[in-house]
Amino acid sequence: MISISGITYQKEIESLPYFNKIQAGTLIGKKGKNLDKKLAQLKKIGYLLSFKNGLYVTSVFYEASRGSAYAEYVANVLRGPSYISLEYVLAKEGLIPEAVYAMTSITVKSSRAYTNFLGSYVYRNIKEELFCGYKPVAWGTKTISVATHAKALFDFIYLKTAPDVQGEGLSDLRINWGSWRKDDTDEFAQYVSLARSEKMASVVTQIKKNTYAS
Repeated sequence: MISISGITYQKEIESLPYFNKIQAGTLIGKKGKNLDKKLAQLKKIGYLLSFKNGLYVTSVFYEASRGSAYAEYVANVLRGPSYISLEYVLAKEGLIPEAVYAMTSITVKSSRAYTNFLGSYVYRNIKEELFCGYKPVAWGTKTISVATHAKALFDFIYLKTAPDVQGEGLSDLRINWGSWRKDDTDEFAQYVSLARSEKMASVVTQIKKNTYAS
């Protein structure tokens, strides 16, 4: 470990996957304008990386943890509560052929987008009763909330407005139904019941036409 002057608890701050300004003040041992000056200095030399205003990680932790799993973990942190869903999950699981360059998530907060050293993060709002259908994925001692196949597709279609998707329009999405299971259709139908949406009810019918579900 290379010593960085002016940090009271360097080992501790380098062990954190993220920390806010209040925590930074405690670990660095400064406050007020002195803290702002130190944070600016640490960012300038590349020791401190910023996810967004007031949220940081050290380059030491980042270099030891860099990779898609860490980027996914950060997606849950940047705007919470949230879970990874939509195009990112569909592409990663082979359900759509297009490459996706943003980490897409669902939140009950307002929609938002961030760009930082890890890439682009996009958050779409959904009503609280539909904030479900995600599972914990282990990342070391921590977990990442990620939508199931069915919920990722539901979220994608439910929030899609231009062009609208219903009936035969589902074929325009070029879904790889070979990666879809009957259990996925049953799960998808459960979210449709929660949504009480005519558009989504017609999508269930179309999904059944495209798969072996009956």
